[in-house]
Amino acid sequence: MSSVTDIVKNRFLGFLIWQSIHSTIIFIIFRTTLSQNGIFSLPSFLTCFSFLTFHLSLLLFSASLYFISSPHFHRHSPPYDLVLALLHCIFTGLSPPQGALRRARVSLGLFGFFLGAALAGTTALVSLCKSESCGGGVAVVGLRGFGFGMVYGIYYLFKRRWVLEFPIIQMFKMCLLSAVRQAIKLSAAAYIFSGVLILFLQDQFGSHIRMGNLIFEQIIFYVGGFSLCLCWELSHHLHQVIHTKRYIFAPPKGSAAAETNPSEPLLAALEESTPKSLPHYLAYLDLCMVCDNNVDTWRRAAFFEETGETYKKVVAVCLRPLEHLASNLVEGLESSIDKTHHQSTQVQLPTVSERDARFSELFNDYQLCAWCSWAVASLTARSHKEDRFGIAQLSGSNAAVISTLLSCLLAVETFLGKKTSLQSSNALMGPAGIKWATVTTARRDAATSVVGKKRGVPLHSQAYAIADVLKTSIYCIVSTFHEEMLTGAKAGLLEKDWLIGGKPLYGTRELLSQKLHLFLDFRA
Repeated sequence: MSSVTDIVKNRFLGFLIWQSIHSTIIFIIFRTTLSQNGIFSLPSFLTCFSFLTFHLSLLLFSASLYFISSPHFHRHSPPYDLVLALLHCIFTGLSPPQGALRRARVSLGLFGFFLGAALAGTTALVSLCKSESCGGGVAVVGLRGFGFGMVYGIYYLFKRRWVLEFPIIQMFKMCLLSAVRQAIKLSAAAYIFSGVLILFLQDQFGSHIRMGNLIFEQIIFYVGGFSLCLCWELSHHLHQVIHTKRYIFAPPKGSAAAETNPSEPLLAALEESTPKSLPHYLAYLDLCMVCDNNVDTWRRAAFFEETGETYKKVVAVCLRPLEHLASNLVEGLESSIDKTHHQSTQVQLPTVSERDARFSELFNDYQLCAWCSWAVASLTARSHKEDRFGIAQLSGSNAAVISTLLSCLLAVETFLGKKTSLQSSNALMGPAGIKWATVTTARRDAATSVVGKKRGVPLHSQAYAIADVLKTSIYCIVSTFHEEMLTGAKAGLLEKDWLIGGKPLYGTRELLSQKLHLFLDFRA
């Protein structure tokens, strides 16, 4: 089995091979359609050289994309912050904080991609259009290609398209129409921008374009730009599909390793891979598939081995991102409460931008948290029938799972502005139990009003998405163990069996118990 680092390298090599196929087809179609020498003419030395330089430009673009692509969005530093940090290091001799170094590396990587796209656009458009243009010199064609690359690079970075996404269905052919539409829009914008550049710099290049061939040259420039943007769009979708495809971290079925310890490669990838890296995400994706689907039942059966060590390790790695999310949300909410309390006399609450900066890093891990939540919920639900040794219950994993999911849900709901205070017993018994009782303090109400005000922004949408996944995960467990939980509630053993004995990550044990009762009544 290949190592974790070889996974990304092998996928990038496969991406380059598939990219060369569609780019070659586009190059041949463009050259044969607009060639002045006829469709059936033999390729000349200039055509072969243009073909090589065109693929070199795509290699430059792909390499730039490879170095910045990541499944996790990393914040970058503005240029003035980089300058201030550099001056601070020069005059004080102190090294900048680790977070500043990471943001500086991200900023340099993004700038490198922008520069690589501009240079790749220059080389590619010269390769496509120079021999077909009637009077345009290399400088004119190269400058227009530089403009094409600048427009595409700015759009790519602004839309954060370098962040790898993991859709439910991975099919490259589904992206063809989307790539064509996007290439038409981007090539039109880039054509106008590059034309403006030539208009302002026409004195430097001279008046060498003949009016008789002007329209034909503009058609060549636009079609060449469209072909270039189409190659880049197809490369983008191909890069996303290949790198986010599920990787199976398991030995071949029937081998000696599969009979002895089939979970070792997956656990090694989860524990040893760099956090928030692509192999780290692929390992969690594979774990979620194993826990939820019925395809690799032999791998899931290995989790419930007699000693229980494997099951406890799997539950621990699933709960780790959720615990991180809950603890950091609690820390951020407490700081919001303190700031709100101190600033109440000036009637100055923390701004939305400050809130977004504080919590955006947490919700950037939405995909990872969603996988972990659903994986641990599915595994707990599967243990109802597949756990022959009772490991899930005897090891305390069920209580840890429910407590973590409830604490994380309560923290997210507090962030969204929902009052998650302890209810009275009368409120739980009556029909008004659907609404939370308002017995919170003024400080917590003020902080909640700050956190939950602005809606319709990506941060707020991600928080709602995480809350929905957490609710679905808890309902998955509750619906499976509903009869056992109701029996335990009547006997007064529900909290003992399904909640941890110590202090939860957020709230109190009584608050978690009330929330669990709402799930049992399907009113959460």
